Amino acid sequence: MENYLDFIKLVLPSFLIDYFDLVKSEKKLEVLHLYFEERNTPPRSCSSTLLSKGFHKEVIIQDFPLRGNSVYLHVKRRRWTDKSSGEIIQRDWNLVAQGTRMTQEFAAFLKEISRY
Repeated sequence: MENYLDFIKLVLPSFLIDYFDLVKSEKKLEVLHLYFEERNTPPRSCSSTLLSKGFHKEVIIQDFPLRGNSVYLHVKRRRWTDKSSGEIIQRDWNLVAQGTRMTQEFAAFLKEISRY
């Protein structure tokens, strides 16, 4: 799989590859479903007393089609509990551009190409 990481990063958002594991894929007719789970690596800004407490509800994102196939990303975000305070901790995935349903990176790309 390591040999394919550079290629996969061209097809999927790089944060997905950096922070999530692909745990399953299914192809049904012309629809590709990719299932991702956030890795059990707590945010660096948090204390070392965090315990993984499972996942939030799965989020399904329709991605850009690949070779005529619809692509759906099934993403499960992890949550942790701070043993000392009992507080629930999660990463802030502030990735969607305000007022849109696209990543900030893609919104910037569209803004750039609209100048020409």
